[in-house]
Amino acid sequence: MSTLTAPAVRARIPNWLPRYGVYVAIVLLVAYNIVFTPYFLTGSNLRIQLIQVAPVIIVALGMALVIGTEGIDLSVGSVMALAAALIPLYLGYGVLAAILVSLLAGLTVGLINGTLVAKVGLQPIVATLALFVGGRGLAVVISGGQLKDVRNEDLIWLGSGDLFGIPVLVWIAALLVLVVAFVIRRTVFGRRLLAVGGNRPAAELAGLPVQRVLITTYVLCAVLASIAGLLSVARIQSSDASSVGLLIELSAITAVVVGGTPLTGGRVRVLGTVAGALLMQLVVATMIKHNLPPSTAEMVQAVIILVAVYVARERKSR
Repeated sequence: MSTLTAPAVRARIPNWLPRYGVYVAIVLLVAYNIVFTPYFLTGSNLRIQLIQVAPVIIVALGMALVIGTEGIDLSVGSVMALAAALIPLYLGYGVLAAILVSLLAGLTVGLINGTLVAKVGLQPIVATLALFVGGRGLAVVISGGQLKDVRNEDLIWLGSGDLFGIPVLVWIAALLVLVVAFVIRRTVFGRRLLAVGGNRPAAELAGLPVQRVLITTYVLCAVLASIAGLLSVARIQSSDASSVGLLIELSAITAVVVGGTPLTGGRVRVLGTVAGALLMQLVVATMIKHNLPPSTAEMVQAVIILVAVYVARERKSR
């Protein structure tokens, strides 16, 4: 029996797979569902899938930016919980005030994370771990540990309303995708972010404002998480700090990795991140439609992650 060496395995991985494999997987999964899953192409089912995946996409966009700097942010779920906890407290001052306070909370967390990484020099996983643990605890304290109903119609419209037949939540996610893609491709900040992630010592020698770029990136990530948090509250029409955004950091990292953004930084695939989130949502939806336990979906997702990381690693080593 013949055995394959590592170079032989690398040679067998087609060049298009790391970049376009996630899209091929989506097409195959959609085709499977069209044939074998009843009512998959119904408008109500597609609407549900898009609404459920929209917050993950928004959080994953911020995570992709951070990973583009060779970092990671474990606190995004806690930021969502903080935003969710603050919304009911300030709705009495108007929906705009409540939204601004939630975004300000995210901005503050981003500043803390960015400062710890850029100025103090902590590893990103360590710097964001503190708020991963403490942020949700603070959110529970702020909310008193109680689930609070949200009745403001303007806020509910953001999470449950429609615009031209498409959920507002999906419009917001799509707009943010375009904004992040523009920032990465067309702005000086985007180019600096990729330069810092690709080779930080070289970026410092070139005179780039590395610390400012890192802090701004973590702020953007946290603000996007805040938006996802307040939209989640608007969608479910209640605020529960103990459950909003729970473990979403894992979903976001998964979407980014499966979408082709390398964990080693220097590159951000925005559309790939969206595709990665959609693929994971499709996997879960397919398992549920066929009455398979959630643990099966988790195992399939784990295999997809391992394949994505392995393919990216082998491609880089060529």
